[in-house]
Amino acid sequence: MRQVVITVEPVELYKILKFEGLVTNGGEAKAVIENGQVRVNNEVETRKRKKIVAGDIVEYGKEKLAIVLQDKNAVT
Repeated sequence: MRQVVITVEPVELYKILKFEGLVTNGGEAKAVIENGQVRVNNEVETRKRKKIVAGDIVEYGKEKLAIVLQDKNAVT
């Protein structure tokens, strides 16, 4: 399972797929979600703009993503 660090929450589901390179563009992301190919927290999700927050698990194809909120106090 791959961790995806977000800096703000919530993030729309289709943006996670797009920014993580699981699809080529936003239109493709919306299509695969609408077609029931994406799961959030082990449930099929068809809402393209579903709000994703830290702790959510997003699955598409063979990819499984754990969403983590960046610690604002962490030193980079």
